[in-house]
Amino acid sequence: MRIFVILMLIAIIASLASALVFVYRDRGQDKTRAVKALTLRVGLSLVLFVLLMAAYRFGWIGERL
Repeated sequence: MRIFVILMLIAIIASLASALVFVYRDRGQDKTRAVKALTLRVGLSLVLFVLLMAAYRFGWIGERL
């Protein structure tokens, strides 16, 4: 479970970094790539939060990972 959480956090940070790169590369142009990357980051964050809450509820994890 710990490795899954770490991989999800890395994916969230990578999505945030790619959005930053898209914002700088697409100056003044269509910013749909940055919006998609940020949407992916929010989705990954929500999925991670829900999975952690469910894992705690079902006893798959304790109070500490």
